[in-house]
Amino acid sequence: MARNRPSRQELIRLRRRAGFVGRRGEIAAFRDNFARAVEDPAHQFLFHVRGQAGVGKTSLVRQFEETAREQGAPFRTIAEVLGVSEHTVARRYRRLRAHGVLRVAGVLNGVLLGHTPWTLRLQCTPDAGEALATALAARSDTAFVHLLSGGTEISCNVLTSCADERDALLLRKLPRTSRVTAVSAHLLLRATALPHTWAGAAWLSAEQARRLQPLEPTPAPDPPAPSAAPDPPAPSAAPDPPAPSAAPDPPAPSASPDPPVPDAQDRAMLDLLAHDGRTGYRALAAAARVSDSTAKRRLEALHRSGVLRYAVDIAPAALGFPTEARLWMSVRPAALAEVAGAMAAHPEVSFAAMTTGPSNLVAAVNCRNTDGLCRYLTERVAALDGIRSMETAPVIRTLKRSGAALPVSR
Repeated sequence: MARNRPSRQELIRLRRRAGFVGRRGEIAAFRDNFARAVEDPAHQFLFHVRGQAGVGKTSLVRQFEETAREQGAPFRTIAEVLGVSEHTVARRYRRLRAHGVLRVAGVLNGVLLGHTPWTLRLQCTPDAGEALATALAARSDTAFVHLLSGGTEISCNVLTSCADERDALLLRKLPRTSRVTAVSAHLLLRATALPHTWAGAAWLSAEQARRLQPLEPTPAPDPPAPSAAPDPPAPSAAPDPPAPSAAPDPPAPSASPDPPVPDAQDRAMLDLLAHDGRTGYRALAAAARVSDSTAKRRLEALHRSGVLRYAVDIAPAALGFPTEARLWMSVRPAALAEVAGAMAAHPEVSFAAMTTGPSNLVAAVNCRNTDGLCRYLTERVAALDGIRSMETAPVIRTLKRSGAALPVSR
Protein backbone atom coordinates (compact mmCIF):
# COMPACT_ATOMS: atom_id res chain seq x y z
CA MET A 1 0.00 0.00 0.00
CA ALA A 2 1.45 3.36 -1.04
CA ARG A 3 2.44 5.86 1.62
CA ASN A 4 3.52 9.50 1.42
CA ARG A 5 7.06 10.43 2.33
CA PRO A 6 7.36 11.52 5.98
CA SER A 7 7.83 15.12 6.98
CA ARG A 8 11.14 16.43 8.24
CA GLN A 9 9.89 16.39 11.85
CA GLU A 10 8.72 12.78 11.53
CA LEU A 11 12.07 11.81 10.03
CA ILE A 12 13.90 13.35 12.96
CA ARG A 13 11.76 11.43 15.45
CA LEU A 14 12.23 8.17 13.58
CA ARG A 15 15.93 8.86 13.21
CA ARG A 16 16.37 9.26 16.95
CA ARG A 17 14.24 6.22 17.74
CA ALA A 18 16.27 4.01 15.37
CA GLY A 19 19.54 5.10 16.89
CA PHE A 20 20.86 7.46 14.19
CA VAL A 21 23.12 10.15 15.57
CA GLY A 22 25.59 12.45 13.90
CA ARG A 23 25.66 14.56 10.79
CA ARG A 24 22.77 16.30 9.07
CA GLY A 25 23.57 14.59 5.78
CA GLU A 26 22.16 11.29 7.08
CA ILE A 27 18.62 12.69 6.84
CA ALA A 28 18.49 12.22 3.07
CA ALA A 29 19.79 8.65 3.26
CA PHE A 30 17.36 7.85 6.04
CA ARG A 31 14.48 9.26 3.99
CA ASP A 32 15.31 6.91 1.10
CA ASN A 33 15.67 3.91 3.41
CA PHE A 34 12.37 4.68 5.11
CA ALA A 35 10.61 4.83 1.75
CA ARG A 36 12.11 1.46 0.81
CA ALA A 37 11.03 -0.02 4.14
CA VAL A 38 7.40 0.70 3.28
CA GLU A 39 7.59 -1.80 0.40
CA ASP A 40 10.59 -4.06 1.21
CA PRO A 41 10.17 -6.63 4.05
CA ALA A 42 13.95 -6.93 4.42
CA HIS A 43 14.23 -3.20 5.13
CA GLN A 44 11.26 -3.43 7.50
CA PHE A 45 13.20 -6.06 9.44
CA LEU A 46 16.30 -3.84 9.58
CA PHE A 47 14.30 -0.90 10.91
CA HIS A 48 12.51 -3.11 13.43
CA VAL A 49 15.77 -4.49 14.83
CA ARG A 50 17.33 -1.05 15.04
CA GLY A 51 14.33 0.46 16.77
CA GLN A 52 14.10 -2.37 19.30
CA ALA A 53 17.74 -3.08 20.05
CA GLY A 54 19.54 0.09 18.99
CA VAL A 55 21.92 -1.89 16.77
CA GLY A 56 24.22 0.30 14.71
CA LYS A 57 24.16 0.05 10.93
CA THR A 58 27.73 -1.23 10.61
CA SER A 59 27.33 -4.08 13.09
CA LEU A 60 23.94 -5.13 11.70
CA VAL A 61 25.16 -5.27 8.11
CA ARG A 62 28.20 -7.25 9.26
CA GLN A 63 25.96 -9.83 10.92
CA PHE A 64 24.10 -10.36 7.65
CA GLU A 65 27.31 -10.48 5.64
CA GLU A 66 28.74 -13.16 7.93
CA THR A 67 25.87 -15.50 7.04
CA ALA A 68 26.55 -15.13 3.31
CA ARG A 69 29.62 -17.36 3.25
CA GLU A 70 30.57 -20.79 2.06
CA GLN A 71 28.66 -22.39 4.98
CA GLY A 72 25.42 -22.13 3.04
CA ALA A 73 23.40 -19.95 0.74
CA PRO A 74 22.72 -16.40 2.00
CA PHE A 75 19.23 -15.82 3.39
CA ARG A 76 18.63 -13.35 0.56
CA THR A 77 19.32 -15.99 -2.10
CA ILE A 78 17.13 -18.56 -0.33
CA ALA A 79 14.32 -15.99 -0.14
CA GLU A 80 14.56 -15.24 -3.86
CA VAL A 81 14.47 -18.95 -4.78
CA LEU A 82 11.49 -19.70 -2.50
CA GLY A 83 9.60 -16.53 -3.38
CA VAL A 84 9.38 -15.22 0.20
CA SER A 85 11.00 -12.36 2.07
CA GLU A 86 14.47 -12.47 3.56
CA HIS A 87 12.89 -11.69 6.92
CA THR A 88 10.72 -14.82 6.66
CA VAL A 89 13.69 -17.06 5.84
CA ALA A 90 15.79 -15.71 8.71
CA ARG A 91 12.91 -15.98 11.19
CA ARG A 92 11.97 -19.53 10.22
CA TYR A 93 15.57 -20.74 10.23
CA ARG A 94 16.18 -19.35 13.72
CA ARG A 95 12.93 -20.85 14.97
CA LEU A 96 13.74 -24.32 13.56
CA ARG A 97 17.24 -24.17 14.97
CA ALA A 98 16.03 -23.01 18.39
CA HIS A 99 13.72 -26.03 18.57
CA GLY A 100 16.48 -28.45 17.56
CA VAL A 101 14.80 -29.42 14.29
CA LEU A 102 17.38 -28.02 11.87
CA ARG A 103 20.92 -26.76 11.97
CA VAL A 104 23.90 -26.26 9.68
CA ALA A 105 26.99 -28.05 10.99
CA GLY A 106 30.61 -27.82 9.95
CA VAL A 107 31.90 -31.36 9.46
CA LEU A 108 35.53 -32.46 9.23
CA ASN A 109 36.25 -34.85 6.36
CA GLY A 110 38.76 -37.00 8.18
CA VAL A 111 39.12 -39.47 5.31
CA LEU A 112 41.06 -36.84 3.34
CA LEU A 113 43.43 -36.55 6.31
CA GLY A 114 44.08 -40.30 6.38
CA HIS A 115 41.64 -41.15 9.16
CA THR A 116 40.02 -44.60 9.14
CA PRO A 117 36.19 -44.90 9.21
CA TRP A 118 34.53 -47.60 11.29
CA THR A 119 30.98 -48.50 12.16
CA LEU A 120 30.43 -49.94 15.64
CA ARG A 121 27.67 -52.12 17.00
CA LEU A 122 27.55 -52.49 20.78
CA GLN A 123 25.42 -54.71 22.99
CA CYS A 124 24.97 -53.62 26.61
CA THR A 125 22.81 -54.15 29.66
CA PRO A 126 19.44 -52.34 29.71
CA ASP A 127 20.48 -49.89 32.44
CA ALA A 128 23.62 -48.71 30.59
CA GLY A 129 22.43 -48.03 27.05
CA GLU A 130 21.55 -44.34 27.35
CA ALA A 131 24.60 -43.41 29.43
CA LEU A 132 26.97 -45.22 27.09
CA ALA A 133 25.38 -43.70 23.97
CA THR A 134 25.63 -40.23 25.53
CA ALA A 135 29.31 -40.76 26.27
CA LEU A 136 29.96 -41.86 22.69
CA ALA A 137 28.06 -38.86 21.30
CA ALA A 138 30.25 -36.50 23.35
CA ARG A 139 33.39 -37.72 21.57
CA SER A 140 34.65 -35.57 18.70
CA ASP A 141 35.49 -38.63 16.55
CA THR A 142 31.97 -40.11 16.44
CA ALA A 143 28.92 -39.47 14.26
CA PHE A 144 25.42 -40.90 13.86
CA VAL A 145 25.07 -42.33 17.35
CA HIS A 146 21.78 -44.24 17.65
CA LEU A 147 20.15 -46.11 20.50
CA LEU A 148 18.47 -49.17 18.98
CA SER A 149 15.92 -51.86 19.76
CA GLY A 150 14.95 -51.87 23.42
CA GLY A 151 17.84 -49.66 24.48
CA THR A 152 20.27 -52.55 24.71
CA GLU A 153 22.04 -51.88 21.41
CA ILE A 154 24.04 -48.89 20.13
CA SER A 155 25.18 -48.09 16.62
CA CYS A 156 27.67 -45.36 15.72
CA ASN A 157 30.35 -44.36 13.22
CA VAL A 158 33.90 -43.57 14.33
CA LEU A 159 36.90 -41.96 12.61
CA THR A 160 40.28 -42.94 14.08
CA SER A 161 43.32 -40.90 13.10
CA CYS A 162 45.93 -43.52 14.02
CA ALA A 163 46.38 -47.06 15.24
CA ASP A 164 46.82 -45.91 18.85
CA GLU A 165 43.42 -44.20 18.86
CA ARG A 166 41.82 -47.23 17.27
CA ASP A 167 43.32 -49.64 19.78
CA ALA A 168 42.50 -47.39 22.74
CA LEU A 169 38.81 -47.32 21.84
CA LEU A 170 38.24 -50.77 20.35
CA LEU A 171 40.65 -52.89 22.39
CA ARG A 172 40.78 -51.18 25.77
CA LYS A 173 38.01 -48.69 26.58
CA LEU A 174 34.90 -50.41 25.21
CA PRO A 175 35.77 -54.03 26.07
CA ARG A 176 36.66 -53.05 29.64
CA THR A 177 33.33 -51.31 30.24
CA SER A 178 31.55 -53.70 32.57
CA ARG A 179 28.07 -53.19 31.15
CA VAL A 180 29.13 -53.71 27.52
CA THR A 181 28.38 -57.33 26.68
CA ALA A 182 29.56 -57.40 23.03
CA VAL A 183 31.41 -55.15 20.58
CA SER A 184 31.41 -55.56 16.81
CA ALA A 185 33.62 -53.21 14.75
CA HIS A 186 33.41 -53.08 10.96
CA LEU A 187 35.77 -51.16 8.71
CA LEU A 188 33.85 -49.03 6.20
CA LEU A 189 35.24 -50.00 2.80
CA ARG A 190 33.15 -47.91 0.42
CA ALA A 191 29.99 -45.85 0.85
CA THR A 192 27.40 -45.89 -1.92
CA ALA A 193 24.85 -43.59 -0.25
CA LEU A 194 25.46 -40.68 2.12
CA PRO A 195 23.01 -38.64 4.23
CA HIS A 196 23.56 -35.37 2.34
CA THR A 197 22.48 -37.08 -0.92
CA TRP A 198 19.37 -38.73 0.54
CA ALA A 199 16.43 -38.38 -1.85
CA GLY A 200 13.94 -37.99 1.00
CA ALA A 201 15.42 -34.59 1.86
CA ALA A 202 15.11 -33.30 -1.73
CA TRP A 203 12.16 -30.89 -1.77
CA LEU A 204 13.48 -28.39 -4.33
CA SER A 205 13.25 -28.52 -8.08
CA ALA A 206 16.43 -28.99 -10.10
CA GLU A 207 16.39 -25.32 -11.07
CA GLN A 208 15.95 -24.18 -7.46
CA ALA A 209 18.81 -26.42 -6.33
CA ARG A 210 21.03 -25.06 -9.10
CA ARG A 211 20.39 -21.46 -8.04
CA LEU A 212 21.37 -22.29 -4.46
CA GLN A 213 24.69 -23.88 -5.42
CA PRO A 214 27.78 -21.73 -4.73
CA LEU A 215 29.47 -20.26 -7.77
CA GLU A 216 32.78 -21.79 -8.69
CA PRO A 217 35.61 -19.31 -9.22
CA THR A 218 36.33 -18.60 -12.86
CA PRO A 219 39.94 -19.50 -13.70
CA ALA A 220 42.09 -16.64 -14.86
CA PRO A 221 42.91 -16.70 -18.57
CA ASP A 222 46.36 -17.84 -19.57
CA PRO A 223 48.77 -15.01 -20.35
CA PRO A 224 49.28 -14.39 -24.07
CA ALA A 225 52.19 -16.21 -25.63
CA PRO A 226 55.13 -14.11 -26.83
CA SER A 227 54.67 -12.86 -30.34
CA ALA A 228 56.20 -14.98 -33.03
CA ALA A 229 55.77 -15.76 -36.69
CA PRO A 230 52.43 -17.40 -37.20
CA ASP A 231 52.43 -21.10 -37.92
CA PRO A 232 51.17 -22.19 -41.30
CA PRO A 233 47.48 -23.05 -41.26
CA ALA A 234 46.66 -26.66 -40.52
CA PRO A 235 44.79 -28.65 -43.11
CA SER A 236 41.08 -28.28 -42.74
CA ALA A 237 39.18 -31.07 -41.09
CA ALA A 238 35.65 -31.71 -40.08
CA PRO A 239 34.90 -30.46 -36.56
CA ASP A 240 34.35 -32.97 -33.80
CA PRO A 241 30.70 -33.72 -33.15
CA PRO A 242 29.31 -31.96 -30.08
CA ALA A 243 29.19 -33.97 -26.89
CA PRO A 244 25.73 -35.01 -25.77
CA SER A 245 24.21 -32.51 -23.36
CA ALA A 246 23.82 -33.51 -19.75
CA ALA A 247 22.82 -31.84 -16.52
CA PRO A 248 25.89 -30.42 -14.80
CA ASP A 249 26.95 -31.93 -11.54
CA PRO A 250 26.58 -29.59 -8.54
CA PRO A 251 29.85 -27.83 -7.77
CA ALA A 252 31.75 -29.15 -4.81
CA PRO A 253 35.04 -28.26 -3.19
CA SER A 254 37.81 -30.11 -4.95
CA ALA A 255 39.82 -32.52 -2.84
CA SER A 256 43.37 -31.30 -2.61
CA PRO A 257 46.11 -33.89 -3.18
CA ASP A 258 47.86 -32.49 -0.12
CA PRO A 259 45.09 -31.07 2.11
CA PRO A 260 45.97 -28.74 4.97
CA VAL A 261 46.09 -30.39 8.38
CA PRO A 262 44.07 -28.44 10.99
CA ASP A 263 46.18 -27.09 13.85
CA ALA A 264 45.05 -26.15 17.37
CA GLN A 265 43.63 -22.81 16.21
CA ASP A 266 41.72 -24.46 13.39
CA ARG A 267 40.37 -27.06 15.82
CA ALA A 268 39.01 -24.31 18.05
CA MET A 269 37.06 -22.88 15.12
CA LEU A 270 35.94 -26.32 13.96
CA ASP A 271 34.51 -27.07 17.41
CA LEU A 272 32.26 -23.99 17.12
CA LEU A 273 31.24 -24.84 13.57
CA ALA A 274 30.29 -28.36 14.68
CA HIS A 275 27.58 -26.76 16.86
CA ASP A 276 26.59 -24.02 14.40
CA GLY A 277 27.92 -23.89 10.86
CA ARG A 278 26.77 -20.27 10.53
CA THR A 279 28.91 -18.96 13.37
CA GLY A 280 30.33 -15.56 12.39
CA TYR A 281 33.98 -14.90 11.71
CA ARG A 282 34.23 -12.62 14.75
CA ALA A 283 33.25 -15.42 17.16
CA LEU A 284 35.45 -17.93 15.34
CA ALA A 285 38.42 -15.58 15.44
CA ALA A 286 37.90 -14.96 19.16
CA ALA A 287 37.85 -18.71 19.87
CA ALA A 288 41.07 -19.25 17.92
CA ARG A 289 42.67 -16.00 19.17
CA VAL A 290 43.40 -14.80 15.64
CA SER A 291 42.19 -11.89 13.55
CA ASP A 292 38.95 -12.00 11.57
CA SER A 293 40.86 -12.05 8.29
CA THR A 294 43.05 -14.94 9.46
CA ALA A 295 39.99 -16.95 10.52
CA LYS A 296 38.35 -16.32 7.14
CA ARG A 297 41.49 -17.29 5.22
CA ARG A 298 42.02 -20.53 7.17
CA LEU A 299 38.43 -21.69 6.87
CA GLU A 300 38.34 -20.92 3.16
CA ALA A 301 41.51 -23.01 2.69
CA LEU A 302 40.00 -25.95 4.61
CA HIS A 303 36.77 -25.71 2.63
CA ARG A 304 38.45 -25.46 -0.76
CA SER A 305 40.56 -28.52 -0.01
CA GLY A 306 37.48 -30.55 1.00
CA VAL A 307 38.67 -31.04 4.58
CA LEU A 308 35.77 -28.91 5.85
CA ARG A 309 32.26 -29.28 4.52
CA TYR A 310 28.91 -27.99 5.68
CA ALA A 311 25.96 -30.32 6.21
CA VAL A 312 22.31 -29.68 6.96
CA ASP A 313 21.54 -31.64 10.11
CA ILE A 314 17.81 -32.37 10.19
CA ALA A 315 15.79 -35.17 11.75
CA PRO A 316 14.10 -37.44 9.17
CA ALA A 317 10.94 -37.24 11.29
CA ALA A 318 10.73 -33.51 10.51
CA LEU A 319 10.47 -34.44 6.82
CA GLY A 320 7.75 -37.02 7.41
CA PHE A 321 9.93 -40.11 7.99
CA PRO A 322 9.64 -40.96 11.70
CA THR A 323 10.42 -44.68 11.33
CA GLU A 324 14.17 -45.27 11.16
CA ALA A 325 16.10 -48.53 11.19
CA ARG A 326 19.60 -49.87 10.74
CA LEU A 327 20.16 -52.90 8.52
CA TRP A 328 23.07 -55.34 8.62
CA MET A 329 23.19 -57.70 5.66
CA SER A 330 25.37 -60.61 4.69
CA VAL A 331 25.82 -60.56 0.91
CA ARG A 332 27.70 -62.92 -1.38
CA PRO A 333 31.04 -61.25 -2.23
CA ALA A 334 30.40 -61.54 -5.96
CA ALA A 335 27.12 -59.60 -5.58
CA LEU A 336 28.21 -57.11 -2.90
CA ALA A 337 28.95 -54.15 -5.17
CA GLU A 338 25.78 -54.66 -7.18
CA VAL A 339 23.55 -54.93 -4.10
CA ALA A 340 25.20 -51.90 -2.47
CA GLY A 341 24.60 -49.86 -5.62
CA ALA A 342 20.98 -50.99 -5.83
CA MET A 343 20.40 -50.07 -2.17
CA ALA A 344 21.82 -46.59 -2.79
CA ALA A 345 19.16 -46.03 -5.46
CA HIS A 346 16.31 -46.71 -3.03
CA PRO A 347 14.68 -43.47 -1.81
CA GLU A 348 14.30 -44.98 1.67
CA VAL A 349 18.09 -45.39 2.11
CA SER A 350 20.06 -42.43 3.50
CA PHE A 351 23.28 -44.37 4.08
CA ALA A 352 24.76 -47.55 2.65
CA ALA A 353 28.32 -48.87 2.79
CA MET A 354 30.27 -52.04 2.17
CA THR A 355 32.11 -53.22 5.27
CA THR A 356 34.32 -55.96 6.62
CA GLY A 357 32.91 -58.77 8.73
CA PRO A 358 30.23 -61.46 8.42
CA SER A 359 27.61 -58.74 7.78
CA ASN A 360 29.37 -56.92 4.94
CA LEU A 361 26.72 -54.30 4.05
CA VAL A 362 25.24 -51.74 6.43
CA ALA A 363 22.39 -49.35 5.64
CA ALA A 364 20.25 -46.67 7.31
CA VAL A 365 16.59 -46.67 6.27
CA ASN A 366 13.93 -43.98 6.77
CA CYS A 367 10.24 -44.75 6.25
CA ARG A 368 6.97 -42.95 6.88
CA ASN A 369 5.59 -45.64 9.22
CA THR A 370 6.11 -49.23 10.31
CA ASP A 371 3.97 -50.52 7.47
CA GLY A 372 6.24 -48.70 5.03
CA LEU A 373 9.29 -50.31 6.65
CA CYS A 374 7.63 -53.73 6.38
CA ARG A 375 6.90 -53.23 2.68
CA TYR A 376 10.43 -52.04 2.04
CA LEU A 377 12.01 -55.09 3.70
CA THR A 378 9.66 -57.69 2.21
CA GLU A 379 9.41 -56.23 -1.28
CA ARG A 380 12.35 -54.09 -2.31
CA VAL A 381 15.13 -55.67 -0.24
CA ALA A 382 13.78 -59.19 -0.68
CA ALA A 383 13.94 -58.73 -4.46
CA LEU A 384 17.72 -58.20 -4.41
CA ASP A 385 19.66 -61.27 -5.40
CA GLY A 386 22.69 -62.24 -3.35
CA ILE A 387 21.54 -61.37 0.19
CA ARG A 388 22.10 -64.36 2.45
CA SER A 389 20.76 -62.93 5.72
CA MET A 390 19.68 -59.62 7.23
CA GLU A 391 19.24 -58.10 10.70
CA THR A 392 17.00 -55.11 11.33
CA ALA A 393 17.12 -52.85 14.39
CA PRO A 394 14.71 -49.90 14.78
CA VAL A 395 16.15 -46.57 15.97
CA ILE A 396 14.46 -45.46 19.18
CA ARG A 397 16.63 -42.42 19.85
CA THR A 398 19.29 -40.43 17.98
CA LEU A 399 21.90 -38.71 20.12
CA LYS A 400 24.12 -37.45 17.32
CA ARG A 401 24.10 -37.04 13.56
CA SER A 402 26.51 -34.69 11.78
CA GLY A 403 28.42 -32.18 13.85
CA ALA A 404 28.20 -32.03 17.62
CA ALA A 405 25.93 -34.05 19.90
CA LEU A 406 22.29 -33.04 19.80
CA PRO A 407 21.07 -30.89 22.70
CA VAL A 408 17.78 -32.82 22.79
CA SER A 409 16.78 -36.25 21.57
CA ARG A 410 15.63 -36.09 17.96
